[in-house]
Amino acid sequence: MSIQDTIKEAKKEFSSDEQMLANAFKLEKFYKKNKIAILSLVAFVILFFSGRGVMQLIEESRLDSANSAYITLTKDANNAEALATLKDKNPKLFELFSYKKAVESGDIESLKTLSTTKNELISDISSYHLSVLEGKVSDSEMYKDISTIHNAYLFIKEGKMDEAKNQLELIDEQSPVYNISTIIKHYTIKGK
Repeated sequence: MSIQDTIKEAKKEFSSDEQMLANAFKLEKFYKKNKIAILSLVAFVILFFSGRGVMQLIEESRLDSANSAYITLTKDANNAEALATLKDKNPKLFELFSYKKAVESGDIESLKTLSTTKNELISDISSYHLSVLEGKVSDSEMYKDISTIHNAYLFIKEGKMDEAKNQLELIDEQSPVYNISTIIKHYTIKGK
């Protein structure tokens, strides 16, 4: 290598080092100028993910205690402490447990209370079971076809065969209870 080539190489290295140094100075100047904003952003990100982790831990703890209370209630349905814990920690599961208990015991008052809850599922199925226990016409979204058969049964019991047939006609052929409705239709024809 000649001296001129060596000098050219040295100049190239110096110019690239100079550019790196200039970029480092620009970066340092940018950092000093926006130090507060950068540190605030980093702090915000750290706090956000830390807070999210803490909230997940709290939620898991709440669900664990609710599940423990539910397991206790499956063994001893009259455990007042477990009932209070379940009601406090997971109100929806508490309503479901209360519904199950009310249906098993035929507790009309509990079903009346549950039929007015904001939980649409519990409200609907509680209203249906309340109607069945009280022997009244029911209207349920969850138990639509079964509710229709129940209504037809009530009409048959009152001797209103035409209304019973009209109710049974509402059941679709794809419904799992279609065969039952067909048998009841046949019964209503013979019952006339």
